[in-house]
Amino acid sequence: MSRIESFKRALEEKRAVKIIAGIDNFDTEKVKKVVIAASNSGANAVDICANPDIVAEMRHLTDLPLFVSSVKPQELAHAVILGADAVELGNFDALYKKGQSFTADEVFELAKETKKLIGDDIFFCVTIPGELEIGEQIELARKLEELGIDLIQTEGHFSNEAPSNGVRGLIERAELTISNTIELSRNIETPIMTATGINPTTAALAFAAGASAIGCGSCVNKLDSEISMLAVSKSLVEIAERNAQYTVELV
Repeated sequence: MSRIESFKRALEEKRAVKIIAGIDNFDTEKVKKVVIAASNSGANAVDICANPDIVAEMRHLTDLPLFVSSVKPQELAHAVILGADAVELGNFDALYKKGQSFTADEVFELAKETKKLIGDDIFFCVTIPGELEIGEQIELARKLEELGIDLIQTEGHFSNEAPSNGVRGLIERAELTISNTIELSRNIETPIMTATGINPTTAALAFAAGASAIGCGSCVNKLDSEISMLAVSKSLVEIAERNAQYTVELV
């Protein structure tokens, strides 16, 4: 079974876990730590930036399906040449901090351009900007589905406000992306990956909302030690596996 086929199987079983190093994380050593943690935890994929040197090095470091994220179609196409198993248009959440925003039309045009460059054989994920009104998100998701996108990723929104303390703060950060997951899962057939604020506290909520996969970034890539990165990644995988088992038992 190829790397991307193994990820597709995890999607079908609603237990896919993607660990995200960060679209704007260009520190090779930090990216390497995240990739190693993901590889050793049993995660189903790892997501990195589109820097060519980092893509090439991480391709040799792991046998996990390698997602490469960017908002530039040419960078995504080049990542495929360097060994990426999947490309992702997004994550936009990280770019809001820099004052960038994207309309639904802009995302769709970027998706069309990327699809034209990579063809139909490369797994293609597109993030739906969490800043869009839900009606716009649904319309965009349906257009992307018609385009033949393999996976839709939801997100929340960037905020400068300090979060609440404890579990309440964790749930608040994930609230929007989980609600977006519920809305989109009711309106499209394409599998959904829930990202932004997804961690061991909120992961089960994402699967309950209709996600087939979770994308987990800051709960892993912001940690200081490789041991803690591995521990959190393993916890996420265990939650996903329990969700898949529960789903099977219901069926």
